[in-house]
Formats: sequence, structure tokens, C-alpha cells
Amino acid sequence: MSRISSSGDHTVHEYINRNVETDNMHPAILRSEIEARPMRPRSFVPNSLPLKNTATPRGYTPSPINGEISNSKYPASKIEVIKNWSVSTYKCTKQLINEKLGKSSKTVDIELETEIEQLRETQKKYGNILKLAKNMAAQFQCFIQTQQSLGEAFAELSQKSPELQQEFIQNSETQKSLSKNGESLLNSLNFFVSSVNTLCNKTIEDTLITIKQYECSRIEYDAYRSDLEMLAQMPRNESNIDRVDDAQQNYQHHKEEFEKLRSDVIVKLKFLDENRVKVMHKQLLMFHNATIAYFSNNHQALESSLKQFNIKPKSPTTPSLAASWLEK
Repeated sequence: MSRISSSGDHTVHEYINRNVETDNMHPAILRSEIEARPMRPRSFVPNSLPLKNTATPRGYTPSPINGEISNSKYPASKIEVIKNWSVSTYKCTKQLINEKLGKSSKTVDIELETEIEQLRETQKKYGNILKLAKNMAAQFQCFIQTQQSLGEAFAELSQKSPELQQEFIQNSETQKSLSKNGESLLNSLNFFVSSVNTLCNKTIEDTLITIKQYECSRIEYDAYRSDLEMLAQMPRNESNIDRVDDAQQNYQHHKEEFEKLRSDVIVKLKFLDENRVKVMHKQLLMFHNATIAYFSNNHQALESSLKQFNIKPKSPTTPSLAASWLEK
């Protein structure tokens, strides 16, 4: 026989009999009996499990602002960071305005600036070549598909027109041969497009990002240099000594950063020019050989050109371009 879980000492029959007896009692007697019964303590049932793992979450960094660690380890607060950024932005903006108005001098490396302008012009011209080559590849792909459809139509008519069977067969074979050579030329063209795209939009663009960082560093360097020159012209007294020392430290810091980025730009421009010549020499030679072989209807020369430059043949209906050797 099962027992009631709340008491654990009485059976179900005893519990029912007790309820019947209490129902027949007088209310005053029942109230006095209830008050005489001892009160049992109510057991506490937690509504959630206790947290046993109080370890610090992975990847969490204590912050001095929240009072988790001492401020001596992290002296710079958010307000100081915002303040320094605001001061630096103000100085750079002031420097740019003064340069445009002719009120402030500008640090210029004529040789380096000339190379940077030539690089931007080169990227612009290569971007135009890339655009034209993409258009040519798309149009040539449609041309090959039309040739294949025309060859199939000639082959079908050769079976239905006995009086012109020989002529239809000759034209069908010619169109099929041209479309097959066209697929090889299209693979070479797609490879050319992919390589020029990598050179123009990845290799050159990476160098231009470094150049932008160099130009921003140049503005900051000139801004703090102008600030130091202005303080140096003021009379030396106790109130200006600390300002001059701080300006000297900021100037030295931005000077070192500017010279480092300047050397990085020079090195990247040198290696970029060598890489550009190497890549374009290979691509132009491949594109020339493939074009000559196609228009001379030399299928063997086309295939040897593809093997020479490790170009995998693809169907002209494939939308993706051949992978550039620069990305491998």
C-alpha cells in the first residue's frame, strides 16, 4: 500500500478516517484541536541550482574601470583615451587646414611621392585592362556557345538533306573545331583576367593601404612638429617647461612612427614593382601565344601553351575564373 508523501507515517485509510472525523466536529472544537497540533517546519526547496563553478570566463580581461584590478596596472582610463584622441584629431585637422591655407609647412619626399603617384596611375590603367579583358571573356564565351549550337545545327541538317550533306558536314566540323580552340583561348583569357585581378585588387591594394597609413602618420608628425615649433618660440618659463617637454616626447614618438612607415612603403614599392614585372611578363606572353595559336587554327600550339603555364582546361559555360598562380 502506498503512503502519502507529505507525512510518511500514516496510511491512506488513516488519512481518510481523520478527514471524516474532522468533518463531523464542531467548528470551535476543530479550531482548538488545530491550534494544539505542533507546527512542522516547512522544508526549503530552491528554485534554481547553486552555482558551483565561479571561475573567470575564458577570454575575459579584468578592467580597471570596473574596480576589478588596481589602476596602477592600467593607468589610462576611457576618459584619457578619448581626450588623447580628441587632441590628436584636433591637431591633425588644424594641420590640414593650415597646409591648404599655406600657413604651415608640409614634409614632402619628392622621390617617394612620385613613386606613389605612379603606382596609383598604374593601378588605374591595369583596372581598365581588367575591365576590358572581362568584357572580352564574357563576349567570347557567348561566341563559343553560338559556334557550338551552329555546328550542331549543321550536323542535324546533314542527316536530313542528302543533296547538301557534304557541305553541312564540312561546316559542322569547322565550327566544332573553332569552338574547341575557342575553349582553350577562353581558358587562357580567364587565367589572364584572374591574375591581373589579383595584382590590381589585392597586391597593389595592400601597398596602397600601407601608403594611406604613411600619409596619416605624416599629418600627425607635421602636426606635432608644428606644435613643438610654436612652443619653442614662446618665452621659457616655469609654466611652459612641462608643455615643451610633453611636446618634445610626442614629436619624437610620431617621428619614429613616421620614419618606420616611410621605410615600409619604400620596401613594399620595391618588391611590388619587381612582382608586377614578373607577373605581367608571364601573362602577356601566355595571352599572346594563345591568341596567335587560335587565329592560326593551331590546336596543338594552344594546348602546349596551356600546359606551359599550368592552366587547367574548363568548360566555357563555367562561370568561375581560373585560379591565379599568385593565390596558390
